[in-house]
Amino acid sequence: MPVASGTPPFDPTPLTAPVDRAEVRAFTAQLRRSGALRTRWLSGAVLAIIGGAIVLFTVPTLLALVSTIASGTNTISPVSIFFVLFLVAVIALIVVAIVRAFHGRAERRFRLDRFARANGLEWRGDVDDPPLPGMIFDQGHSREASDVVSGYRPRFIEVANYAYKTGSGKSETTHKWAYVAIRLDTPLPHIVLDAVGNNGLFGGSNLPITFTRGQRLGLEGDFDKHFALYCPEGYERDALYLFTPDVMARFVDNAAALDVEIVDDWLFLYARRDLSTLDPRTWEWLFTTVQAIEEKVAQWARWRDERLQASAAAARPGAVGTAMPLLTPPPAGVAPQGRRLKRGVSWLTVAIGVIVVGYWIVSIVSDVFLR
Repeated sequence: MPVASGTPPFDPTPLTAPVDRAEVRAFTAQLRRSGALRTRWLSGAVLAIIGGAIVLFTVPTLLALVSTIASGTNTISPVSIFFVLFLVAVIALIVVAIVRAFHGRAERRFRLDRFARANGLEWRGDVDDPPLPGMIFDQGHSREASDVVSGYRPRFIEVANYAYKTGSGKSETTHKWAYVAIRLDTPLPHIVLDAVGNNGLFGGSNLPITFTRGQRLGLEGDFDKHFALYCPEGYERDALYLFTPDVMARFVDNAAALDVEIVDDWLFLYARRDLSTLDPRTWEWLFTTVQAIEEKVAQWARWRDERLQASAAAARPGAVGTAMPLLTPPPAGVAPQGRRLKRGVSWLTVAIGVIVVGYWIVSIVSDVFLR
């Protein structure tokens, strides 16, 4: 695929090429020494528990079998022999599965690291609570990005799988996402493109938060069939400036399966499946999508918020009445009213609330009449 000048050509070879086991072990040892392999204590604890269980259940059985054979008494039944052999087979399968899982994770880390290097990027492993301003990064608790790959291509991008948890105890739920983060040249108004194609039952959005309907902006052509666009009230003209027909066409052609968020000086692409994977086709699609978007969003660097100019003029010493416009262009940035969309309440939440309140009222009325 074509690449921008100065950007390494896409090379998926490390994702599928044969690997040297010795190199994988050396890479894993290096991660342990540097402290980057944070799961080593948990893995050791799991192995210790499994090993203890194996010893607890198998050793007495084997000792009893050996003692019976040594005593010369023929009291061993075929059922006992079958049980012992079955137990040994199960243990062997468990050990093989554990070893393969650890080797598989080590090989995955090694492949992603080599793939990132081959494409001018860096594999960073897992990152707790990534400091990003997107909507998924302030939800729930135990937030973690995994298999983070980032770098300049030529603009800074970051690709990672992501998860956070809500609730606690038995009601705890894990929410899995993946994201592509693209650094922009200037802060822009908060804009969200809710992809229609990945919405849930009855057309409900799969996004973790809801925005008030007054911020929904209809656009020309078929764009509304693919995305629901939300922008802060009063920024409709700015959204139309940013999403010209050619820019909209790029998003429809390349990112219609992804939700999009522009916030501060970041552009996020969200998915509900892993994006940092060992699948070459996924990475090729991502790089092609990022490149197609980058070619158009570069023109967004010229956008300026005129409200900042008006605010600066009004704040000038001696300004009386209507402020005179400044001769200098507005500074880069976004006025406070455009930095974040107003959040709303989803119809599903309202429906559940109505059902709960209705059930409570019916219960009280029933108690009164049944007394």
